[in-house]
Amino acid sequence: MKRVSVDIGGTFTDCFVAWGGRYVEGKALTTHHNLALGFNESLADACRQLEIEIPTLLSGVDSVRYATTLGTNALIERKGPRVGLLVTSGFKHTIPLSRGRGYGEGLSLQEQADIPNAKRPDPIVPIPMIREIRERIDYLGQVFWTLDEDDVRTRIRELVDGGAEALVVMFTNSVVNPVHELRVREIFLKEYPAHLLGAVPMLLSHQVAGRKGEYSRGTSTIIDAFLHQTMYHGLGTLELNLRAQGYTKPMQVSHNSGGMAQLNSTDALQTVHSGPVSGIAASEHLAALADLGNVVATDMGGTSFDIGIVVQGGVKYYDFNPVIDRWLVSVPMVHLVTLGAGGGSIARFDRMYKTIEIGPKSAGSDPGPACYDRGGMKPTVTDADLLLGYLDPKNYANGRIPLNPRRAKQAVEEHLCDDLDMDVVDVAKLIKRQVDGSMANGIANELRTRGYEPKDFTILAYGGNGPLHACGIANALGVSKILAPPFSSTFSACGAGNVNQMHIHEMSTWTVLFDPNSKTVFQDYESYNRGIAELERRGREDLMRQGMDPASIMFRTELDMRYGNQRVQTAVVTNFARLTSQRDVLALMDQFHHRYGERFGEGSQATETGVRINTLRVCSYVEQPTVQFANLVVRGPAKPSPAPVGSRPAHFVDVNGAIDTPVYDDSARDEGVEIVGPAIVTTRATTYLVEPGWTYRAAAQGAVWFTRTQE
Repeated sequence: MKRVSVDIGGTFTDCFVAWGGRYVEGKALTTHHNLALGFNESLADACRQLEIEIPTLLSGVDSVRYATTLGTNALIERKGPRVGLLVTSGFKHTIPLSRGRGYGEGLSLQEQADIPNAKRPDPIVPIPMIREIRERIDYLGQVFWTLDEDDVRTRIRELVDGGAEALVVMFTNSVVNPVHELRVREIFLKEYPAHLLGAVPMLLSHQVAGRKGEYSRGTSTIIDAFLHQTMYHGLGTLELNLRAQGYTKPMQVSHNSGGMAQLNSTDALQTVHSGPVSGIAASEHLAALADLGNVVATDMGGTSFDIGIVVQGGVKYYDFNPVIDRWLVSVPMVHLVTLGAGGGSIARFDRMYKTIEIGPKSAGSDPGPACYDRGGMKPTVTDADLLLGYLDPKNYANGRIPLNPRRAKQAVEEHLCDDLDMDVVDVAKLIKRQVDGSMANGIANELRTRGYEPKDFTILAYGGNGPLHACGIANALGVSKILAPPFSSTFSACGAGNVNQMHIHEMSTWTVLFDPNSKTVFQDYESYNRGIAELERRGREDLMRQGMDPASIMFRTELDMRYGNQRVQTAVVTNFARLTSQRDVLALMDQFHHRYGERFGEGSQATETGVRINTLRVCSYVEQPTVQFANLVVRGPAKPSPAPVGSRPAHFVDVNGAIDTPVYDDSARDEGVEIVGPAIVTTRATTYLVEPGWTYRAAAQGAVWFTRTQE
């Protein structure tokens, strides 16, 4: 396998190259003004290790795959085109009013506890840019009010004259019958052909989200339209950069569904959070190959700390109505929790509680933490790590980013020391304690709200700062063992190269498997089978359009099911892609019964209230070759630790005064090497901090187990 996979984060651009039997990591600062520059530098770093030129490598790989937070950043900064919205007459305020307590979505738990004072998000589509169209289709898909085509022309003209740079069509019940949305696009293209208004895209809601629910379907399409231009130019620049360096194959993009596709088959919305989701995909793959059991994936990068769950047995957690920024959408996404706790997260004084608050604002890569000496003036987690002695100022990021301790000290003194009445080292300790505690609380909440205990999981600590804070997180969490996986610094980039070519298609349905009123069991097998066949057809066509062999395409059927009129839906992965008899229906209901019991407790099932399917979902995919992880079990006696390459004073949270701490280099990652803390292992890609009371033991492929030796 020869492949390049890239994770473009808020601070660093990570590159993972599989070249025959070799795996190589590259790293560079993200260049937000032109992502191609950071990619080129990161790829050049990998090529130097392989002793090969970039054009030679790109001409020899089977694919180049990108995962990026470009869309996430554009949403946060509200950088996008002016969007116009066409809706069914009478539904003008569906989006502005949101749904229930919708303006609380995307807020922290603390802010949600005070909803009356919550601030509504700035609308992506202001009310003056919404127009009503005279049309109506009922819930069965029958045309109730024929589309007024003259009205369509008038409203489109008003939006274009009002400065619309992207148009969204969101008609009621269009997922049941899209005829009116399709006709609006025909009228638009006829009135404004490509040579006149070709730069203005028109997105149809039924093509972006296949489920009922006007609000979430509308916000999904609006966000897609808002990000379209940014993603088109950002990823288009990357593709042109590849072409200029000799790469001729289609560029691949990772999706937040856990799959990937070619750029021309990717919606902008599918790329949001695709970087962290790629890390979860790598965790799932590693857990299966290395037999790790239940895993919680934790990615601490320069900007954020991301948490995902991988449960033994292949149950993958999806959000089918995730919140992106402040908006509820209806596009399936691998479940992810993000905290503002990265290396670049800014520390500030909280005057109410007279302590330090970490994040969510980040210094990013430009200007970066104060110690980067690139203009940053505010203290960050990385500044604290440097002041505590964990980082080597001359050998950070393999020497490519020299650190300035004086700048870090100045930032902490100016912004925190006076308010806290503490010296610089004590403030740095407080920053580390706060950020480690915040990450530990995030892990505990995520696991316990789903009925799990942290001690029953292997915690993977990866990302550029994961191994540096692994012991601190475990101390706060009460966990005795953590694994820094192979290629931990670029693990999400590795995951971007491991995912399958995949598309997910959905369809709303009203399928009553058991009717409690009539005591009857579902018998209209033809309608169910027809819906599944249609979703399989869409997925097959998507993959064949990208050159996939039809014989290699596989399908996974998932159903959103509920008891009676419960609001809670449970996703069930089933082998019943077709129903042919009542026995199949009863077996499907039994699957749902067991899945519901696993999720909410045995005995909570309520079959007597009825069983219903609300959504049909088909995942169409083609399996791809993957990175092969080794067995990470360390057998036999431990190897003695190599001679330290030096030592330096380091400060630890629960220890008074500095400890002269030995420093090791890459030789400490030889399989079987054991080091008793305190110790620091500095490699070309990351830093491993072994705190007092912990033991470091190296496994295969550069993986490291951290084990508590003192309670």
